[in-house]
Amino acid sequence: MFLINYKSMKKNLIVLSGAGMSQESGIPTFRDMGGIWEQYDVMEVASPQAWAKNPQLVLNFYNQRRKKLLESSPNRGHEIIAELEADFNVIIVTQNVDDLHERAGSSNILHLHGELRKVRSTSYPHLVYELSGWELKLGDLCEKGSQLRPHIVWFGESVDNIGKAQQIVETADILVVVGTSLNVYPAAGLVHYAPVKTPIFVVDPSKPSIVSNNKTVFITEKATTGLEKLKDMLKSL
Repeated sequence: MFLINYKSMKKNLIVLSGAGMSQESGIPTFRDMGGIWEQYDVMEVASPQAWAKNPQLVLNFYNQRRKKLLESSPNRGHEIIAELEADFNVIIVTQNVDDLHERAGSSNILHLHGELRKVRSTSYPHLVYELSGWELKLGDLCEKGSQLRPHIVWFGESVDNIGKAQQIVETADILVVVGTSLNVYPAAGLVHYAPVKTPIFVVDPSKPSIVSNNKTVFITEKATTGLEKLKDMLKSL
């Protein structure tokens, strides 16, 4: 969940996080060399067409992702973002489907692309459930009798939370982009919604080519070490 606290005396620090945020926790990225999409055809495991054609293959794919997640732990980068809540009104907009931000202690998180540890009804999308354990099976049904599917935004499906994400970024006093190249839309367009004078900090070893302003600071390091540096920088703001 997320909450924009307009009455807070703290500055709004908005974090846009992506796959590089969780890579140091052992969660493989999707598009980097050696990433998940080098091993799978995306349209065979992460699309409505794939679900209609071979739901068991889709379930197996996400069950393995979920099992890996349960074996992983938040890294220091996740912990630093949670610690920043002591001094800022931190809201995270993440492209990640893992729950490592939550497990690190962050309290204000909006997931753009769904949540791996949740499932939902195929016929009644508003029926969303926490999954106990890692395995979802054919025959696991919602309360109204329809098959449950991963609570994930598949390729070709709408990103329903993008409007909420835009509203959040519009409130930013400070914007932090970490672990994402922001090459994939609609998430890539979120930086455009930050107020013109908002300082932007980009933490990523590859220095992604994002739209920036004269207050943009690039910290070309991985999430854990880069966020340690960012934490020190924020003390002067």
